[in-house]
Amino acid sequence: MRKGIIGLAAFTAAAALTLTACGDDKKDGASGGGDAAAAKGKIGVILPDTKSSVRYESFDRPFLEQSFKAAGVKYDIQNAEGSTQRFQTIADQMITGGVTVLIVDGLDSNSAAAVQRKAQQQGVKTIDYDRLTLGGVSDYYVSFDNVKVGEELGKGLQKCLGDKQANIAYLNGAPTDNNATLFAQGAHSVLDKVGTYKKVAEQAVPDWDNQKAATIFEQMLTQQSGKIDGVLAANDGLGNAAISILKKNSQAGKVPVTGQDASVQGLQNILDGTQCMTVYKPVKQEADAVAKLAIDVMKGQKGETNGTTNDSQGKRDVPSVLLNPIGVSKDNVKQVVTDGFVKKDELCKGAYAAKCTAAGIQ
Repeated sequence: MRKGIIGLAAFTAAAALTLTACGDDKKDGASGGGDAAAAKGKIGVILPDTKSSVRYESFDRPFLEQSFKAAGVKYDIQNAEGSTQRFQTIADQMITGGVTVLIVDGLDSNSAAAVQRKAQQQGVKTIDYDRLTLGGVSDYYVSFDNVKVGEELGKGLQKCLGDKQANIAYLNGAPTDNNATLFAQGAHSVLDKVGTYKKVAEQAVPDWDNQKAATIFEQMLTQQSGKIDGVLAANDGLGNAAISILKKNSQAGKVPVTGQDASVQGLQNILDGTQCMTVYKPVKQEADAVAKLAIDVMKGQKGETNGTTNDSQGKRDVPSVLLNPIGVSKDNVKQVVTDGFVKKDELCKGAYAAKCTAAGIQ
């Protein structure tokens, strides 16, 4: 499905060098930097929502803005707020407004593919960001290796459960999100090999909706007469939804639950002992990588990649930049703070001060 990831260190170094020029603070205008003169046009970015994860506005937007400003290029970043209609409207405005490269983090493949085809007809290059658009026509794809994300989830749950007999429930992400499919694939590749584990329930959560996840998991727990020993939750929001139901049933902390995104909530759950792990994806690496790629493409250069990702629906291999995720438990939770991904003041406030100290967070 994927070619090997090669030359990542060289790629990261090149990205850092590319993004060192000076620029101003205007959203749609930039100046300064010798490379900016060669980068004609504008880069558009459409983020998907603010509901499925806090990452898009808290991390992706500011990191992308930082990269574009440093390179002195014009850019426009907008959020579709979970609406495919708004997503398409933003894309139309950006295309008519002169973007030459469009970075797309789609809500679903159908609407994102329609946007990409329209952009292609207007000579606009497109880059899939974080989620691959199945059946789309993107020129490139930038993301963390999502099968490896799933593998980290599986390994984390296995570490928390050990080799004992265990009934496992899977709370997967949205069925319209190809990443969710890859997360589940990676997790199953690890957990299905453990003979003492039994899958007793598995369901995709529409739109990554946390309230729906709580309802789904409560139904799972009821159907299994409370006998669920581990929860493979695809992100921190879904994991917290499961934990809320476990708390109602006095099982929180007794049933290991996974997560993803290294959110403040997820990390606090880890410090509490109600969540066994999360997957940390240093978003700055992803944002820097897509910014470098977009700037190169805007200059008419061929983008530098380190692998390909198969689009099974479009029957093509998409040139990709694939980054490696990091599994985080209480043993290495401090790395997320040390990297600056989460601020200590946010994570360690109130009752979490002592727990942070015990976890080695200074």
